[in-house]
Amino acid sequence: MEIPQLRSFLKIAEHRSFTRAAEACGVSQPALSQQMARLEAEIGCPVFERQGRQVRLTESGEVLYRKAQQIVALVEDTARQVRDDGETGRLVIGAIPTIAPYYLPAVLARFRCEVPKARVEVNELVTESLIRNCQLGDLDVGVLALPVEHPHLEVETLFEEPLWLLLPVGHRLAKGDQAVPIAEIQQEPFLLLDDAHCLSGHIRNFCQTRNLQPVTTGRASQLATVQEMVAHGHGLSFVPEMARKVDISPLRVHKRLEGQAPSRSIGVCWNPYRYQSRLALRFLELLRAEAGTG
Repeated sequence: MEIPQLRSFLKIAEHRSFTRAAEACGVSQPALSQQMARLEAEIGCPVFERQGRQVRLTESGEVLYRKAQQIVALVEDTARQVRDDGETGRLVIGAIPTIAPYYLPAVLARFRCEVPKARVEVNELVTESLIRNCQLGDLDVGVLALPVEHPHLEVETLFEEPLWLLLPVGHRLAKGDQAVPIAEIQQEPFLLLDDAHCLSGHIRNFCQTRNLQPVTTGRASQLATVQEMVAHGHGLSFVPEMARKVDISPLRVHKRLEGQAPSRSIGVCWNPYRYQSRLALRFLELLRAEAGTG
């Protein structure tokens, strides 16, 4: 067995598809199939069971999967530790879409000033994918909204941020500086992100605790889409503080709700069972300092 074979095997097991795994590995599907055929021939038993377009691990494949994870992790961590000088190398950061474009740019700019020779890669992922990639070791650090409970990840709270009510500038509730009574938005049409985004979950939880049942009229996959639709009068929404700070559109107004406003906790996660490079540790310290927790 060779390390590239085991990496390919793990990708197929992760995606449950030869086609998607081939795309992720950057090889053709026939080449990947031949690689797995040689692996199965060497082992002496099948490791995948085909089920239409999907595949699943056989009993032998399950055993190999656990061992392959350990072997590949050990090889990768050893190589990273040997090369780790704290100044050069690659740092892979993941962040959810409602954080990445608003919070990370300034933090990354400071990190580049401190460690100019490092290669930084940022992956924008929804929470489920970010957690999975962090657990697999494909990400060094993940920045996301909490709560997150995962037995193989270390999770740390960075800060709490409010969610603001977003209205079009001509809306009846947009005038003045006063907070908006929650009863005033009971019958308003609302725009939310789709369910893949945890921000929608935070908003729904807040509404449920306040016996608020806003009329949802649309869902979008990007916060920028929600903001533009609100600006053009298609409904109201809630947006995080970090998005409000960089919103310069004259077509939108941000208002607080009366009483306890909705909020979300921002945190960072990493896999403590994988080698943490000095670059990753420096980035964690920078996040803590930025949040005032370091």
